[in-house]
Amino acid sequence: MTFSSSTNLTDRELREFSGQRLKMVEDQLVNRGIRDLRVLEAMSRVPRHLFVAAALRHNAYGDHPLPIGGDQTISQPYTVGLMTEALRLSEGDRVLEIGTGSGYQTAVLAELAEQVFTVERIRPLGLEAQRGLHRLGYANVVFKIFDGTYGWRDQSPYDAVLITAGVPEIPKPLVDQLKDGGRLVAPVGGDPERQQLTLLTKHGGRTAARVIGDCKFVRLIGKYGWPEAP
Repeated sequence: MTFSSSTNLTDRELREFSGQRLKMVEDQLVNRGIRDLRVLEAMSRVPRHLFVAAALRHNAYGDHPLPIGGDQTISQPYTVGLMTEALRLSEGDRVLEIGTGSGYQTAVLAELAEQVFTVERIRPLGLEAQRGLHRLGYANVVFKIFDGTYGWRDQSPYDAVLITAGVPEIPKPLVDQLKDGGRLVAPVGGDPERQQLTLLTKHGGRTAARVIGDCKFVRLIGKYGWPEAP
């Protein structure tokens, strides 16, 4: 699904930083090993600068995360590309995203899948992401404000699940909601300051996990994640 701009967005807003966006894809994705053409094309289209505060837009395509409020961040472009590629999405897939954040990763998923179900715990972030994605015309995204570690059982099963914050271990409800043959990508580790990006696959009711590489994400707070700080 490719976004179609609404009347609330000008052509200038969509074209702005287009050169930086293409350079980001070449320098940060292609040159670092991202090969999935659908992922590269999606990230060439999605206007990342519209998912950060206006004061940070000049940095939107840099090789680093950026703050988005609520002690959360928008991941660096390479990390978004790596996680998305690992999901091996097809056009007919239904995807569960845990941690909507700014909505940028959501938009990339929406470009590649039939439908995206996204859950955000922090209400202001979730509502702002919903407004932004609607402005961009993404009609295949469904939103929920809730503890994402429970997943979204009513809409399951899913072809793929993406967790966009660090967990001490992969929440069992999310594994249960994954289809047979499904893929789940998550930053996993007992150290809240450092995780291993992990790909879990499910076949015949059994799961197998493979580490993709080291990473660092904010903590996923919730019943089956990290406890909220006192």
